[in-house]
Amino acid sequence: MKFKVIIKGKVHGVGYRIMLINLALEYGIDRFSTFNTKIDGKEAVICLIDAPEWITEEIKNQIQSKKPERALIESIEFEEFQYEIPPIERSMQAFQMEHWGKAIPILLDIRDSVREESQKTRDELGTIIKEESQKTRDELGTIIKEESQKTRDELG
Repeated sequence: MKFKVIIKGKVHGVGYRIMLINLALEYGIDRFSTFNTKIDGKEAVICLIDAPEWITEEIKNQIQSKKPERALIESIEFEEFQYEIPPIERSMQAFQMEHWGKAIPILLDIRDSVREESQKTRDELGTIIKEESQKTRDELGTIIKEESQKTRDELG
């Protein structure tokens, strides 16, 4: 049986699609799709499911009774659906690609920050090493002069 679920409310960015994907995987559903959209300017999650009739009622009950912790539901509607529903893997791949698309700019920013901080650290260490090297040379020069003078004095 093919059907469409329309969930409206505060449903984007709260884990709704992953919850629905996990539900489909739990019930062994092969034909499944879910995506975020806006309907009349409001957030909505659309879910397309093709499952045996004996699973359909259980899935509908699960969808009505479960929600991600941060989701605020305004409505859940179920409609018949007549078109082909893609394999669940396609929805999972799209979800993964969407999140990589969000993660890559963040990772690039982190990389740039690490590079910047690394350069600052190298610059600071370079300065410290130069200063400490000069102090060591000065101290060694003083010690050598003093010891040389002592040796000359002892030898007469």
